[in-house]
Amino acid sequence: MSSSFVSILVQVFVPLAFPVIAGVLLKRIKGLDTKPLSVLALYLLSPSIIFTTLLDAQVSAEDIGITVSFSFINLLTMWGVSVLLGRLLRLGDSEKSGLTLVASFTNCVNYGLPLVLLAFGQAGLDKAAVYIVLQIIIVNTIGVFFAARSHFSVKKAGLAVLKLPALYVAALAGLLRLSGTTLPASFDTGVDLLAGAYSPVVLVILGAQMAGSAGGEWEPRLRRAFQAGLALRLAIAPLLSWLTLTLLGADRLLLGVLLVLASMPTAVNAVILAEQFNASPKFVSRCILWTTIASFVVLPVLILLAGTNL
Repeated sequence: MSSSFVSILVQVFVPLAFPVIAGVLLKRIKGLDTKPLSVLALYLLSPSIIFTTLLDAQVSAEDIGITVSFSFINLLTMWGVSVLLGRLLRLGDSEKSGLTLVASFTNCVNYGLPLVLLAFGQAGLDKAAVYIVLQIIIVNTIGVFFAARSHFSVKKAGLAVLKLPALYVAALAGLLRLSGTTLPASFDTGVDLLAGAYSPVVLVILGAQMAGSAGGEWEPRLRRAFQAGLALRLAIAPLLSWLTLTLLGADRLLLGVLLVLASMPTAVNAVILAEQFNASPKFVSRCILWTTIASFVVLPVLILLAGTNL
């Protein structure tokens, strides 16, 4: 078990640490402003990776059905729990929106994909494809709605969703795939270049946010929100995900893959959205920092349990 644990750390976390460290250094030395990078990731890089992943995914109809069902059941469950905690803890509107983002969206793309490949092989990676695409679409649509409601009306939040290109790019990719249309190789190459930039850019954003999130005193309300965010991501999410996947009848491999992806630390996109729509970005970025650090222990353990006991 210890050798597998170390292998996961060396082969997955060490390479991914390079852009994160670069973000930390740029923030500390050059005072990197992440808002322009957030706009780049939200409006250009995310749609690009959605497009390429949707065109290339190879999965069965049964896996698609279970994955889609799990994605929305898990989203609604985590949203419901976060809303309940927000009311019980008497959080402000922006903290409630931030807590919803922390609870609902995981960092399943940036190192979820290489982690799944290492732990479950190519078969696991194929099963992860639909979930990954759904999460990217959801975080760029429903996630925007969650974040924007902290200071928009419901109508304005809905309009903010409709202004994002992710929804339209996903629809276009689906139509191309259903029709069997093949795009010119030069077009595919250009989109692939943009999609390839997604992970390093958002990891640089993560590093910059982590650099500025650890210090300073908080008022009690933010401290309560932070503690609730940790509990949701590190304990409640894995338990609810395992229960939901068991009830849906997922096979052993699909259950393990989706359990690990749903138990990942808070998504970098959560702080991108929080920053864009003022949904308590300081609180969200600190949750990303500490859930990411905790994942160095939690995720290898879950992978080992998924491989032996599920």
